[in-house]
Amino acid sequence: MLTNTTEPRPSLFRQPTAVWAIAFACAISFMGIGLVDPILPKISAALDATPSETMLLFTSYLFVTGIAMFFTSWVSGRIGVKWTLIAGLTLIVVFAGLAGLAGSVDAIIGFRAGWGLGNALFLSTALAAIVGAASGGSRQAIVLYEAALGIGMAIGPLVGGALGEITWRGPFFGTAILMAIALVAILVLLRFPKQSAAERAAARAAAPSVTASFRALRHPALLALSLVAVCYNFGFFTLLAYSPYPVEAAAQAAGMEFGAHELGLVFFGWGLALALTSVVVAPVLTRRIGLRPVLFATLALFAVCLGLLGVFVASLPALVSLVIVSGLLLGVMNTALTEAVMEATDLPRSVASSTYSGVRFIGGAIAPAVAGPVAAALGVPVPYWMGAAAVVVAILVLALMGKHLAHIGAERGANELQPELAEAQVIGAGDAS
Repeated sequence: MLTNTTEPRPSLFRQPTAVWAIAFACAISFMGIGLVDPILPKISAALDATPSETMLLFTSYLFVTGIAMFFTSWVSGRIGVKWTLIAGLTLIVVFAGLAGLAGSVDAIIGFRAGWGLGNALFLSTALAAIVGAASGGSRQAIVLYEAALGIGMAIGPLVGGALGEITWRGPFFGTAILMAIALVAILVLLRFPKQSAAERAAARAAAPSVTASFRALRHPALLALSLVAVCYNFGFFTLLAYSPYPVEAAAQAAGMEFGAHELGLVFFGWGLALALTSVVVAPVLTRRIGLRPVLFATLALFAVCLGLLGVFVASLPALVSLVIVSGLLLGVMNTALTEAVMEATDLPRSVASSTYSGVRFIGGAIAPAVAGPVAAALGVPVPYWMGAAAVVVAILVLALMGKHLAHIGAERGANELQPELAEAQVIGAGDAS
């Protein structure tokens, strides 16, 4: 008698409970990025701050996030994934609440830095944990992670706009409450198999060193993709942090009232587009035409979008349309680039994700710090054109270092899940009580 030994097709939605708990917390964490967008002009008005000053809310958050991420694989190797996630979530709750209580823009900038530290501990560890524990292999896990990113990016501006209409403090308090819920979910749902003292000691001994993420940049493939990520995220956060001001100015010139709620709707559309393509479109494209072609095409189209934003900076319909269209491109790019990083080297996934995430956020931190002064000195369109130029540099890096990336996107073996599960056990050392 013949028996059917065919394995069921892996499903994105058939995941362990712990993976869903982490993904939920990721979505809430990413809300903290987009949630500030609609209230930037309102904070400027309420606290008598310039656009350049309020955009530093992104810079302090992203810069500290980026620097701290170089050390998160070492931290998680010492105290375990669960407690690293909990420490990160706790810091976010505390500093988001303090930002809501702040009385000056300088205080908010400082509290956003503390928020960024919590974000670093949580996010880089979450990516490694999801990749290691999700069903269906790394591609399914990365799609799930990027879906959480997209959902958080989409809902963040909507929540920020709605609460920002009441008070600019509302989005900060809202984030603190939502992250407290995520913290409880992680505490209750995230469980690891119990380990003996000897097993925990062996896992800690195998954990990455404190300099592992810096030494990882010696790997040519990871270095190439990290340089691409720096330039790409400069363009990404130019769009995200700077766009509320040109959009508000174009609306005022057209005689329209455009407050936090309206800005929230624009960036909700952007985030929704990002979430859709990261989950639905990106996996299809990378599977059919390959990772590198997708990276080249998406970067080129994004550079065109940024250039057009500079050309049509005085037109509200054009700005809104281009911002939302760019979300479609960024969803594809985020998923493809993260997948490329995870496949580019044989480094431990916790180290690769920490290194990549660090440079990714540092690239994003530079853009808001530059955009405000550049716009004031050289004109409103110029930050967009600088963003487009940075993305073109990313394309050049991808082309010039292509020999180190020829292997990415290759089909992986049927047993790919086993080493990932083993890795999850290593980076999860110390979680069992």
